Amino acid sequence: MEIKKLKSILEAVLLAADRVLTVIQLENLFELDEERPSRDEIRKALHEMTDDYQTRGYELKQVASGYRLQVRQEYATWVGRLWEEKPARYTRALLETMALIAYRQPVTRGEIEEVRGVSVSSNIIKTLLERDWIKVLGHKDVPGKPTLYGTTKVFLDYFNLKTLDQLPTLAEIKDLDSIHPELDLDDSENTAPEDSSKSIDVVAEKVEEISAIDDTELSETDYSQEQEEAALPDEKQVFNV
Repeated sequence: MEIKKLKSILEAVLLAADRVLTVIQLENLFELDEERPSRDEIRKALHEMTDDYQTRGYELKQVASGYRLQVRQEYATWVGRLWEEKPARYTRALLETMALIAYRQPVTRGEIEEVRGVSVSSNIIKTLLERDWIKVLGHKDVPGKPTLYGTTKVFLDYFNLKTLDQLPTLAEIKDLDSIHPELDLDDSENTAPEDSSKSIDVVAEKVEEISAIDDTELSETDYSQEQEEAALPDEKQVFNV
């Protein structure tokens, strides 16, 4: 198949898809009795498409789960005006909790509370689980068998990451408090005192920078014990890539 035609087909498919697609999924779109491109040819076409879109308002992005076409971040302000409803802001506490899980996984709720200096709301854990940004990795082998949490591919996809290695080191991040007005975070959730939350404040800034704030609402329903105990004891990886 000619590379030009293949790129047009892949572009059409990715524009129509409502999810991230892998190279294998793209390959399976072609019937065996037609001119079926190889995986290497599909990868080559995707690579060329990435270069083709350099001057356009959208880009071909490779994330943890595969490839997708998306609006470039610098145009999000104008595209966002298509929707009248203003998205709810994430609370500072939710961002700090999410950042801690991303940087220190596998981590327990107690370990998160130890760093932040305050208790972690059940609503925050529930929200992160419902969004499929975190998952239960197992239970820590200590008295009480606390649940261990880690991030998911959905988290990586949402924040335009291929792997967690793309997150910067803490030394590369400024103090969150210095740009607090710029972030316009919702401080309705209690946060840790400055001395105990300093390390996670800088992590939270990067989580905020990776992607524009989307909509989320904290439920009033507590996270159930049955969900909390739904461990994956045979899982060995901190996260899937």
